[in-house]
Amino acid sequence: MEKIVILTGAGISAESGLGTFRDEGGLWAQHRIEDVATPEGFARDPALVHRFYNARRVQAAEAQPNAAHDALARLQRDWPSEVVIITQNVDNLHEAGGAQGVIHMHGTLAGALCAACGHRWTAPPEMAVGEPCPACAAPTARPDVVWFGEMPYHMDAIYDHLAGASIFAAIGTSGQVYPAAAFVHEAMMSGARTVELNLEPSTGASSFDEVILGPATEAVPRWVDQILSSQ
Repeated sequence: MEKIVILTGAGISAESGLGTFRDEGGLWAQHRIEDVATPEGFARDPALVHRFYNARRVQAAEAQPNAAHDALARLQRDWPSEVVIITQNVDNLHEAGGAQGVIHMHGTLAGALCAACGHRWTAPPEMAVGEPCPACAAPTARPDVVWFGEMPYHMDAIYDHLAGASIFAAIGTSGQVYPAAAFVHEAMMSGARTVELNLEPSTGASSFDEVILGPATEAVPRWVDQILSSQ
């Protein structure tokens, strides 16, 4: 049976109230990416970075999964073969919607990471500068999120999944951030049918076999219905 591999980006969580990089007036619009989402920014002003991610953590904790998250969980549950969800998002809305085994390639707001020894633990609601690592006591705790210039997590597993995909879908992604933007090409080389679901065409939309446009809460449930009815 056909294995489905799905990549999700900020567009799938936007209708749950979590803004994308490009939203005017949102949390991201108030800060330069270089200041809050790079190792250099953290080294320069860790207090600013902690304030930014503390605010994002509060937002994410208050958000609820939407119909798109629910539909992907239903696809996982009802499809007779494997459905792998890879997300660029650092929220837990896929899990809250019932998805299993989600691969968080950019980490998660719910996690803390020691910049000294690499130990990971559950982040408190608010993190502060100088917070000690529970393993080595170094005062170097940071959010366990992948910043620009850092290598995303779980890449070997992701490429293995892409190599085995019969269907690859990218949902709510901009097509501008690598290596995720190249996943469609990896899947195509393995013979997968490819589809993009987005509010508007991404930068890489021309690489997909099919492009479905519309809000995620409408387009994704419709696509899942179509996939399930094709069994």
